[in-house]
Amino acid sequence: MNTNKISSRVALCVAAALASSTVIAQDELEETIITATRTPVSVDSVGAPVIVLTRADIERSLATDVSDLLQHAGLEISRNGGPGQTTSLFTRGTESNHTVVLIDGVRINPGTIGGAALQNLAPESLERIEIVKGPRSSLYGTDAIGGVVQLFTRNASRSGVSGGATFGSDATQQFFGDAAYATDKAKIGFGGGYSESDGIPTYTEDTRDRGWRNTSARLTGEIAVTDEVKLRARGFHTVGRTEYTERDFFTGDFLPRSSDFENSVYSLEGEYRRADGAGVRATFSRTTDDIDQSQPGFGPAPYDRARTRRGGVDFQADFARAGGHAFSVGLLHSDESTRAQSFGTVFDEDTRVMQAFVQDQFEVGRFNTRLALGGVDHETFGAELTWNAEVGVAFDTGTRVSLSGGRAFRAPDSTDRFGFGGNPDLDPEVSRQVELDVRQKLGENHQVSLAAFDNRIRDLIAYVVTDFVTFDGENRNVDRARIKGIELGYRYANEGWRVRAGLTFQDPRDEGLDERLLRRSRESAVVALNRDVGKFDLGLDVAAFGNRKDFGFPVAATLDSYVLVNATARYRITDALLVQGRLENALDEDYVFAQGYRTRGRAYTVGVRYSFE
Repeated sequence: MNTNKISSRVALCVAAALASSTVIAQDELEETIITATRTPVSVDSVGAPVIVLTRADIERSLATDVSDLLQHAGLEISRNGGPGQTTSLFTRGTESNHTVVLIDGVRINPGTIGGAALQNLAPESLERIEIVKGPRSSLYGTDAIGGVVQLFTRNASRSGVSGGATFGSDATQQFFGDAAYATDKAKIGFGGGYSESDGIPTYTEDTRDRGWRNTSARLTGEIAVTDEVKLRARGFHTVGRTEYTERDFFTGDFLPRSSDFENSVYSLEGEYRRADGAGVRATFSRTTDDIDQSQPGFGPAPYDRARTRRGGVDFQADFARAGGHAFSVGLLHSDESTRAQSFGTVFDEDTRVMQAFVQDQFEVGRFNTRLALGGVDHETFGAELTWNAEVGVAFDTGTRVSLSGGRAFRAPDSTDRFGFGGNPDLDPEVSRQVELDVRQKLGENHQVSLAAFDNRIRDLIAYVVTDFVTFDGENRNVDRARIKGIELGYRYANEGWRVRAGLTFQDPRDEGLDERLLRRSRESAVVALNRDVGKFDLGLDVAAFGNRKDFGFPVAATLDSYVLVNATARYRITDALLVQGRLENALDEDYVFAQGYRTRGRAYTVGVRYSFE
């Protein structure tokens, strides 16, 4: 499929959405986000492009895992097979380990391989998703070169119970439920789910289905000691098994394998908050990320494995606004333990990281500025200074213009340093980005936006072959990348309509080789349209991506462009009971995320949901 074909099909979808627009409720466009500054601020006041997905968006999607919810302009998903298989997220053309992923403010990126296990996270566990594109290492430390994705688990804001089930293609079935009890002084909620599927073959040339199963549980509690003091406890835990296929390098045979996984986040939090916004918050957390494979390990253990344990302390103090300034300071400490055996290498490493930041948010009249400075003391590579700066101005015409920039970094993980090709002398990957953002409200009905960005990354880590007979080598800081791009956005909402559209043109380029970075397209477009008609809620999602380069021998492979169309429908039988369905890949597009790996064709999901409050 060529790019002109993508453009024409997407243009028709956008035109249909715009032609249907009538009026808008202004407060629908005014959202609040926490992730961009670690404090609640208006989305429209943040210079970086942000995306907010509400609980209603999550329920409508009938998504199988979190990665299905992240198909937005500037975000690309790559998966080694169908749902449940290893998934990578590329934010604005950066690497798959350049995005920080948080659950309720706690980092879940493992210390062994960098990228968070998005394929293991069930959307039914989530209340809200916030996505911030652009550097944020000053507030979140390592990995935040491309952006930050924060997942908020379901809360216990009001009493009630809910549950449901879905059934779909490939014998996929999901069951979920939760309950909450809330008073003025105390709130407690719990829930969970179970899902399984026969799956699809891992490789395009294979015929054996490889399935998965996933069990998740969550718990949240809050006690209001006084009007100003609150104590909270949260827990999230998921375990399961994913089947996959290993391709024998010498014979080409497809060998059935499986991996057992466990991901968990536990936290205790105390907060003191005054009416004027001043307060302090302390969070103590514990995370795990475990993978046990049935793949032969060629080491002391019979099978490969990767394990991360991380304990963390996060302290933040926010000062009352004075003279237009709102200051925040923070201190983060983590102790990370990583254990792994992979491709014949074994390591057992402990790493301590300390981070401090200070942030000033200044507003006067139509002007606002933000400045954040962060310092990291990493046990392995030493100190690193990061920053974010932003200045914005709002005009009476409904126009807002902002200029921002930042310095971010990624510390080499344990696999980079001690795994296959490990090099303990690696330096961190460092980026510098500048961005111009323009947003325009057209009356009270619509909002359009334009963002232009330029991100330069140096000391990218790559595996360098030193022996072309055995292919032995080591990881080295050898690459430089520059990612330039433009994003166009559109938002619309009223009582019956919700429209979000985005168009991205980018050039993610390896400057050393003067080649495009792998698995990243130069153009993408996303349109999400929802319409409420009486008891019906209808949705249409279109995601189009241009061609991409991928690993190949002796030359890189080219992956064709593709357009995915998903349609959803919900019918509310009563206030508490509804039925819904989803048609995924409605055009039965033949495409791949990664060279040689199979993806799903046309598929369906139907379900029922009950909610009582």
